[in-house]
Amino acid sequence: MKEDVCAIWNTSNLHDKEILLNSIRTGFNKSQTDNPLLTNFKHIHTYLLRPVHFFQTYKRSNLQPDLMAGLTVGVIALPQTMAFALIAELPPVMGLYTVIVGAVVAALWGSSHQTHSGPANAVSILVLSVLATVAMPGSPEFIVAAGVLAVMAGVFQLIIGLSRLGILVNFVSHSVIIGFSAGAGALIAINQVRHLLGLTFSSHSLAETIQEIFRHLLVIHWPTAILGLGTMGLIILSRKLWPKAPGRLFGMVIASALVFFLGLDKIGVDVIGSLPGRLPPLVKLPLFDLNLLNQLSTGALAVGIIGLIQTTAIARSITAQTGQRLDSNQEFVGQGLANIACGFFSGYSGAASFSRSAVNLETGAQTSMSAIFSSIFVLIAMFTLAPLAAYLPRAALAGVLIVTAVGLIDRAEIARIWRGTLGDTVIMIATLLATLFLPLQFAVLIGVLFSFARYLIKTSMPRVYSVLPDEGYEHFVQQQPHQSFCPQLGILKISGDLYFGAVNHIEEAIKQHLADHPEQYLLLLRMQGVNQCDLRGVQMLEAIRHTCQERGGDLFLMKVQQPVYDSLKSTGFYNQLGDDHFLEGDYEAISQLFYNALDSAICIYECDARVFAECQNLPRQSYLTDIPPEAIINISPRQLRQKLRNNTLLLIIDVREPREFRQGHISQAQLIPLPRIVSDMADISCDREIVFVSRSGRRSAYAAYMLQKKGCRQAYVLQGGMIAWQTTELE
Repeated sequence: MKEDVCAIWNTSNLHDKEILLNSIRTGFNKSQTDNPLLTNFKHIHTYLLRPVHFFQTYKRSNLQPDLMAGLTVGVIALPQTMAFALIAELPPVMGLYTVIVGAVVAALWGSSHQTHSGPANAVSILVLSVLATVAMPGSPEFIVAAGVLAVMAGVFQLIIGLSRLGILVNFVSHSVIIGFSAGAGALIAINQVRHLLGLTFSSHSLAETIQEIFRHLLVIHWPTAILGLGTMGLIILSRKLWPKAPGRLFGMVIASALVFFLGLDKIGVDVIGSLPGRLPPLVKLPLFDLNLLNQLSTGALAVGIIGLIQTTAIARSITAQTGQRLDSNQEFVGQGLANIACGFFSGYSGAASFSRSAVNLETGAQTSMSAIFSSIFVLIAMFTLAPLAAYLPRAALAGVLIVTAVGLIDRAEIARIWRGTLGDTVIMIATLLATLFLPLQFAVLIGVLFSFARYLIKTSMPRVYSVLPDEGYEHFVQQQPHQSFCPQLGILKISGDLYFGAVNHIEEAIKQHLADHPEQYLLLLRMQGVNQCDLRGVQMLEAIRHTCQERGGDLFLMKVQQPVYDSLKSTGFYNQLGDDHFLEGDYEAISQLFYNALDSAICIYECDARVFAECQNLPRQSYLTDIPPEAIINISPRQLRQKLRNNTLLLIIDVREPREFRQGHISQAQLIPLPRIVSDMADISCDREIVFVSRSGRRSAYAAYMLQKKGCRQAYVLQGGMIAWQTTELE
């Protein structure tokens, strides 16, 4: 076999060799499908070799639209990424290095075609919050810690992606991103006011920053303020008059020109300084400094989480418009590798950008090659325009950042969440307040914890409600308070899994229904909304069945999903319940229970509801109606027991059917079915007290009423019938 393969390989062309390799790979994978280690290795192999697949499948027809989109995004990224780096109190060139390296790596190893990665607003301010706890902003230690933080966050994201745990991000509420983005936008805008107005002070909190701004209003540096406010005005005006124009770039170019020609840098206008025109340098990071790693661990987790959540939100919103299939795990691998690369190549932590991704989509990008082209453009611009940055005023960048930060506050989405569910509103407000007043890494974690808590509460309290057939007897709908119900059969729908966290809530809801309807002895559970059932869920079903059996009835299940069915079989509950207790369609289930489980005597004599279609053909006993309430003299089960203990001369007559009587009756009672009493076949003497007994009291009330009309004044009705009698017997 080995020799045959070698012979084919040596005589084959490149195309045939590829077919041979695919055949060998397919056969290997097929033979190893039962080995989970090799299965996981196969997925890791696929994720890491994403660039090979990308270039093999790239179409030349996409080159032109990708190139044009890349150039447009590059124009936006050039000033934007420098501004984002300043948010993190890092040198502007680190923002350029981050977009050059991060966008390329994320594009090659990511999944979304239009998502553009690199420096991001919210992540930048989070980076500042984390790094400020370990070093002084602007110091060499601060810059090195930024690289270490990026690597740590990237490793976390890479592990999540390779472990195929991307689904976990789905459990973090969208409200976390909205609340965090709004809070981050407010923080960024307020923190940039000092640079916008040329104020010099230090602060460590939002309240302190606001206080210092008001204290320094009388010492505003007006040339700086005019440049900053003018840049903001130009950006806003260009958006209205020429939406597609690079307003940020124009504003910064004009501000730099004013500084150069008017010599404003000589009268106190703060400028960025020249940028090094070189490729992103590889740096040596102290990745084995355990003290530093410990200090950054919580922050790295927060940066990794918020980066993944933001990237996922952007990618999903884009793929919803393009129809592309998004692989979240592949996207996480791309983000993880991008952050690791940025950390080693003089950058800092990044994520997908809202604005750059939107522009990338609007300008017609077809694949992630557009992000690569944008990085190439930024790299070329950095080499050619680096000396001009010496005249770029810090106030102009502050103006760009404030306009961008205000855009982070999505007022329409905030209002939408506010009008929505209480849970989403609480999560949004909690995250927003935590972002404003707590260290940002804890604000992110608080939002995530609130999301998970809400998920756990929601899944542990699934809806359990009574259902009845609709007017056409075709579908089941939720029972309304005013609707009649079947006195024998309760039908409950469970909308959630029967796992240990939810079982107590479901069991309490079912038992409450049974307590509210003590006459119902049969229970049908509709299980199409139950996808999982653990051992605790099986034990709950056993307890509910025992309760029904104590009432003389039983438990039935319908529309059981296959995983639940398998669980009930493996635990033995399926055999306990019996195959005939597992029902399928709505109509078939009711029909089977009506003809095989329900008591027809109760349907005829004690029920006017006629809930099911099968009830419509039952004979109606009109003589059971129109009984004056004042004509009935009730005796409670306790009073009857007391009379029996006192040996009171009583005649207890059970008016139910013989089958019902055999299932359980009062020991002193004699059976005279109601039809015999109605047809005068019963010879009942009125010389002593008579107590009539039926299931719930309706048939016995009519028997007592009939006897009273014949002149018997000592005819009583057991209040609540046998249901009440058996209940008090258990007390």
